Amino acid sequence: MTGRAIVLFDGVCNLCNASLDFILRHDSRGYFRFASLQSDAGRRLAREHGLDPERIDTVVLVEDGKAYLRSKAALRIARRLSGPYNAAYMLIAVPRPVRDFVYDRVARSRYRWFGKRDTCRAPTPEERDRLLDYEPAGEEVAA
Repeated sequence: MTGRAIVLFDGVCNLCNASLDFILRHDSRGYFRFASLQSDAGRRLAREHGLDPERIDTVVLVEDGKAYLRSKAALRIARRLSGPYNAAYMLIAVPRPVRDFVYDRVARSRYRWFGKRDTCRAPTPEERDRLLDYEPAGEEVAA
């Protein structure tokens, strides 16, 4: 999948789903595709990059054959967004331990602060080609 990246996200996390919606709105070039960590495609990609899909509590960006985690993933995603949001990438200058400390605090509390769904979200018809492994009844997997 040259020229595109995949974002692995927690499909039952409300904050993660809101982040997915934000990325979809501001990814004007369609650079990102997505897979929930609960999906077969998400779990497979995580394992291919040496990550245990049952223990991941962060966003994962798979780009150019490499997996990025935590604040590095979030900032690399931000730099590809349209509008002023790509300016957030300047935070890469903040030392990684400081960025990840803040990121980890939010990640650990995300269910308590933002809630959790019982199931992964179903994409809108416009989103289906960007979500890997979405398989509604009677349709084939898009991945």
